[in-house]
Amino acid sequence: MVQEFKDFISKGGVFQAAVGLILALAFVPVIDSIVEHILMPIVAAIVGEPNFNTIGFDLGDARIGVGFVITAIVSFVSVAFVLFLLVKAYNQAVPPEEEDAGPSEVELLTEIRDSLANR
Repeated sequence: MVQEFKDFISKGGVFQAAVGLILALAFVPVIDSIVEHILMPIVAAIVGEPNFNTIGFDLGDARIGVGFVITAIVSFVSVAFVLFLLVKAYNQAVPPEEEDAGPSEVELLTEIRDSLANR
């Protein structure tokens, strides 16, 4: 069991996942700032309030805060959109690696023909 754990830890996937998680956690304040200081003020300009937290209704002695859910959904969609734009920009900036396509069908058939002819 100890050897299995060592094998698990020594594989690159765990280390890469840890680095990815640390970078993601460091990136959270950037995304939060974009949402809080750019996107939500735009929403406030359109709707007239900085968030939807005041929307709700009373049910007996309890306050049902539907607006908090709406604000969370708007924040989530905003974060997803910002990340989409960043990934799209990254993909355009970094060209994909070209894979070696290997020989074409004609080249393979030619090799087979030549191999059979040399027998």
